[in-house]
Amino acid sequence: MLDLARQALANAHAPYSRFRVGACVRAASGRLYAGCNVENVSYPVTQCAEASAIGAMVAAGDRRIVEAVIVTEGAEPCPPCGRCRQQLAEFASPDTRLHLCGPEGVRVTATLGELLPMAFGPNTLKRPT
Repeated sequence: MLDLARQALANAHAPYSRFRVGACVRAASGRLYAGCNVENVSYPVTQCAEASAIGAMVAAGDRRIVEAVIVTEGAEPCPPCGRCRQQLAEFASPDTRLHLCGPEGVRVTATLGELLPMAFGPNTLKRPT
């Protein structure tokens, strides 16, 4: 997973921030999907690496994430942004492990539930009967 995330990182399109990110998710099927950040001069339409990997997974027909790797070149571990945490929560459970990596490998492993406590999820939308 880390190798695929590193390959995606190398292909990131980050000419404005120069902050490249690669990600890889493992689906319940065992298949791996990688993605990178794709910036746009209009920052709100930038695609995050995690979202790119999730999009590839969904396009291939998988719907459940069981593990994820996020890799950056920075000196500090880089957790997913809030938007990506919510997107991960759509397809992963609170106990899904997220490995935050640098060039040397895994720096921190946390669960999605630790990074996004009290997540907004499908049960939030249930209406009283």
